[in-house]
Order: sequence, then structure tokens, then C-alpha cells
Amino acid sequence: MGKIIAIANQKGGVGKTTTSVNLAASLGVLEKKILLIDADPQANATSGLGIDVEEVENGTYQLLEHSVKAEDAIQKTNSPNLDIIPAHIDLVAIEIELVDQENRESMLKRAITPLKELYDYILIDCAPSLGLLTLNALTASDSVIIPIQCEYFALEGLGKLLNTIKSVQKLHNNKLDIEGLLLTMYDSRLRLSNQVVDEVKKHFDEMVFETIIQRNVRLSEAPSYGESIINYDASSKGASNYLSLAHEIIKKNE
Repeated sequence: MGKIIAIANQKGGVGKTTTSVNLAASLGVLEKKILLIDADPQANATSGLGIDVEEVENGTYQLLEHSVKAEDAIQKTNSPNLDIIPAHIDLVAIEIELVDQENRESMLKRAITPLKELYDYILIDCAPSLGLLTLNALTASDSVIIPIQCEYFALEGLGKLLNTIKSVQKLHNNKLDIEGLLLTMYDSRLRLSNQVVDEVKKHFDEMVFETIIQRNVRLSEAPSYGESIINYDASSKGASNYLSLAHEIIKKNE
């Protein structure tokens, strides 16, 4: 039985999509069967794995509408053991369309629960907001990874996200767990980066992953080639960081 993990933070630019794509690819390389669901209307995870967003006919939007079966929205990627349910800009409209629906926060859960039989891990790349799309992702998930950028306003907004997670636990999904807080964009030369690491570890201790994702040029180049860092440059710092995170998650769950 697979595990569904959402990657969420309502702040933009903290490394959510980078983490979704590269953690998925790393787990795939470690011979786990992985599905990545792009639940962000910007569709960066989709294009980051080399899929033409304009050509997407069945994706997360159709899944939430229940107009296609989950199996029919799955596409193969050129990364080993990694499939994706892609996104399209249409996804922007789904929040408005779901507003009047009954059980609107459970639409994704209903669509993807049967897929847990087929995969070891299902990762959901969330939109940078706490709207209905993210709520659907959290309701469908077993746990959530929260990327935190090693910068000045790192902890700002984190309280809000943790409150949202608490209310999801209370109202929609009492099994939702925090998989871990992931420190991203770390630059060891900056005193501030080190202060943020200390601060986050002081507050959240056991909840913080040991792996820290360092700033890495290759990591930011990879998406423009439609490749994960594993395919783009397996010897880079970014690749070794995400492989280390994948090992940590496997060890924790198995």
C-alpha cells in the first residue's frame, strides 16, 4: 500500500516544485514506484519533467472534476519508475467550480485513493496558497513535507500553515501527519542561512529532516531542460542532496 505525501507551503519560491520533481525522481532511481501529481495551476512540475503543458488533455483538472478516471490521466516520464498526472493552466478555474460541490475538499482523495495499490509513494506538488486545491491535497495525503527557505522571512507564514494542517486533521483527515520540515536554498557562506537552520531546529527539533538542500546552480538549470536533477547532472550537489532526502524518507517509512 503506497503512501501519499503532499509538498506544501503557501509561500511561493521556497522550493516546493523543485523538491516535488527531484524527490520523486530520486525515489524512482532508488527503485520505488512513484506517481507525481501536479496540483499547481502554474504546472511547473509538469514542464519540469519535459511534458508540454499545452498538450495536456487529461490531468489534475479532469481528475478533480471526475470527468476521467485517475488511471487515464497518468503519463510516463523519461525518469525511471516515475509517472505523473500533469497540470494545465485550466486548473485555476477548479476552485471556483468546486465551491458549490458537496464534500468539495475530498474530490482528489476520491479520485486517487485507488492508486495507492499501484505505487510506493504518491507525491503531490501543491499550489502556493491555502485554497481549495491545497486543502484537497492535504485531505488526500497521509503526510506533508514543508519546504522552508533558509532566508530572513523563513518562519513567517509557517504558523498559518501549521494551523491549516491542524484544522485539516480535525475536520477532514485525522491521519494527516507531518513528514518533516525541509530546509532549502541553504548557503553555508551566509550567516543568515546558518541562523535560520539553528532557529528552525530549535523550534521544531525532531520534525526537521537531517538533509538540507543547498543552493545549487545545476538545480535551477535542470527545469529549463525539462529534466530532473538526477537526469540532468547526477554528480551535482543538488542530486546528492535529493538522493539523501529520498534515503531518509525510505528509512523513516520502512
